[in-house]
Amino acid sequence: MRASRVAASYGARVAVAEPGRFGGTCVNVGCIPKKLFAYAAHYREDFAVAKSFGWTLGEPRFDWRTLVANKDREIARLNGVYEGVLTKAGAKILRQRATVVDAHTVEAAGERYSARHILVATGSWPQVPDIPGRELAVTSNEAFFLDKLPRRALVVGGGYIAVEFASIFNGLGVQTTLAYRGPRLLRGFDADLGERIAEEMRKKGVDIKLQTNPAKLEPGIRVTYEDGATQEADLVMFATGRKPNTAGLGLEGAGVRLAGDGAVAVDEYSRSSVDSIHAIGDVTNRINLTPVATAEGMALAKTLFHAEPTPVDHVNVPTAVFADPNLATVGMSEQAARRHYGQIDVYKTAFRALKLTLGGHEERTFMKLVVDAASQRVVGAHMIGPDAGEIIQGVAIAVKLGATKAQFDATIGIHPTAAEEFVTMRERFQSP
Repeated sequence: MRASRVAASYGARVAVAEPGRFGGTCVNVGCIPKKLFAYAAHYREDFAVAKSFGWTLGEPRFDWRTLVANKDREIARLNGVYEGVLTKAGAKILRQRATVVDAHTVEAAGERYSARHILVATGSWPQVPDIPGRELAVTSNEAFFLDKLPRRALVVGGGYIAVEFASIFNGLGVQTTLAYRGPRLLRGFDADLGERIAEEMRKKGVDIKLQTNPAKLEPGIRVTYEDGATQEADLVMFATGRKPNTAGLGLEGAGVRLAGDGAVAVDEYSRSSVDSIHAIGDVTNRINLTPVATAEGMALAKTLFHAEPTPVDHVNVPTAVFADPNLATVGMSEQAARRHYGQIDVYKTAFRALKLTLGGHEERTFMKLVVDAASQRVVGAHMIGPDAGEIIQGVAIAVKLGATKAQFDATIGIHPTAAEEFVTMRERFQSP
């Protein structure tokens, strides 16, 4: 979307082949509907908190079909907006799936089109383990369109999609189990985040089973784990990774080199092994986030059609996990910083948010700064708590600019907020 629109604004003639709905994974079966569902799931807790502030409420009732219908209407609106943006930019829209014939040719619905440049931005697709009964499970693709809300759900995986959907189901009143084969949730994130988000989710009622992996599903649905234990569920959802969507596109026949996982191998300018064929977004398996993909698209348009070679900086990209509670991070984990810098300073704080102090709510907000001891630059900032994504977005600017701990300390906080804790942490945490 972004690459096509910006390229057209620079005077390029652009055609877009898309057999489905515009907006990609994010708009249709990703970020947007996921966060709408996360909002819905959090209302149950909000109603409980409201009572401690003197509000008297009737017994809340939730209707799944209303949520899905309203979500579908909003997504359809966005589909139209995106298609309208492309049309207004002057792009030709091909409502077919395209395949690559050679370095300058694509084919769609039996018709061939030639182009100076070809861009592959076909995203990724959920992967389900090859176990007996795998056809009985769903993925995030189907979870947004369930006919009814299950009474018992098993979510398999330990990444952000698994953690988010486990929180969503639990918040909507579903008896939820999260099973992950690893020792800690959110592999690749700071270890404290993975451990503490599990603690908070357990407090809220999610049954988290670590180092546990399904071996078989049977109609019913009966789940048998690798250790022989069994469990009954009405829904099993696999969130066990995604694979670049390159199968059957003709890329290898055109000379494009693919990585072992099927990702298009590209250089810093998103150029593949064939000079005229480029790739951006999840299909390259660099950093699989929508804002990263759009940044890559804009950079590519500048490089190809604006005489402005522009690489994308993939360092210090902030991200959020919209679990309950929210989690967000930018920069290095403590573990990565120790490997890279050797000597580091770590600052941590954990507290109950002011909003929760009037009731018996046990959720705790957690914040952490990772600092290079030599330069005193803040190289990582991490948070679990309400609106973590909103807060880390601002902190990310400081981390990107190389702010020091002294500059954080010199910034006056806004009181009373959770965010102020990022500029009031003074005591170094001494790790074992």
